[in-house]
Amino acid sequence: MFVLAVLVCLAVSAAIAGLFMLFVPSRLLRRLDAIGNPAAATDWSATVAQAVGPFARVLAPSGDWESSPLRLRFINAGIRHPDARLTYFGLKTLLPLVFAGATWLLLRALTGMDDMTVLMNLGIAALLGCYSPNLALWLRLRERKREIFERFPDAADLMLVCVEAGLGLDAALIRVADEMGMSSRALAEELHLTNLEMRAGASRAQALRNLALRTGIEEVGTFATMLAQSDKFGTSIGESLRVFSEDLRHKRQVRAEEHAAKVPTKMLIPLALFIFPAIIMVVLGPAMIIIVRTIMPVLSSQ
Repeated sequence: MFVLAVLVCLAVSAAIAGLFMLFVPSRLLRRLDAIGNPAAATDWSATVAQAVGPFARVLAPSGDWESSPLRLRFINAGIRHPDARLTYFGLKTLLPLVFAGATWLLLRALTGMDDMTVLMNLGIAALLGCYSPNLALWLRLRERKREIFERFPDAADLMLVCVEAGLGLDAALIRVADEMGMSSRALAEELHLTNLEMRAGASRAQALRNLALRTGIEEVGTFATMLAQSDKFGTSIGESLRVFSEDLRHKRQVRAEEHAAKVPTKMLIPLALFIFPAIIMVVLGPAMIIIVRTIMPVLSSQ
C-alpha cells in the first residue's frame, strides 16, 4: 500500500508539473515569442481564459472592476490582459476541486484513516487550491516590484546624463525607455506607457503620477513628485535628479545590506536540520562504534 501511495503521489506531481510546463512557458520562450510574433505571445492566456472562464462566475465580484483594489494589484504585477479577471477567479473556483480530487485519490490508496481525517485533508487541499492564485499573484507582484526598484537608480542616472547632455525631459524619458529595455523589461514598459500618455495629450505631472500608480513603488512616486515640483517652480532638473539618484543608490545599498544580514538567521534552520546531524554522525559515529564493541562483550558476559 505504501508503494502504491508513493506511485500515486508521483503521478499526481508529474501531472501538475506537466500542466505547469504546458500552460506556463519559460521566460526565454515568452520573450522569443514576443519578439518573433507579438500577437501570439498572449494566445495561451486567452486559451486558459476561455477554458476556465465559465467557472469564474461563482466567485467573481459584481462590483465596479475598474476601481477595485484587485485590478490595481494586477496592474502592479504587469497583468493587463482583459481576461485576467476571468482566469484568476476561474482558477480559484476550479483548483480547489482539482486539489481535493487529487488528495482523495491519494488517500483512497491509504488504509486506516477515519472519515474525519479524510474530510480534514480534503478541506486543507481545497484551501490550498483556492489560495494558490493569490500566492502566484503575490509572487509575481513582489518580483516585479523588486526588479523595478533595483533598476530604477540606473534609469535615474541615465536620465541625469541625458538631461545634462542637453536633452529635454520628454526626450530623456524616451531615451531611457529605449536603453532600459535590455536590463529591465518591466521598467522599460512602464516608461514607454508614460511616453505614450504624454504623446496622447496628458500632462507630464499626470503621466508621472500614473507611472507611480502602475508600479506601486514609493520611490517612483517620489520621483514623480520631484519632477512635477521642479517643473512647477523652475528649479534645476539636473540637480534634482542627481540628489534623487544618490538617495536611490543609498536605499538600494541599505536594502542589500539588510538582506545580507538576514542570511545567517535563514541558514540556521537548514544547518540545524541537515548539516549539524551529519557532522555529529561523522564525528561521534566511530567513537560510538568503538564504545559499543567494547561494552557489549562485557554486558553479554554478565
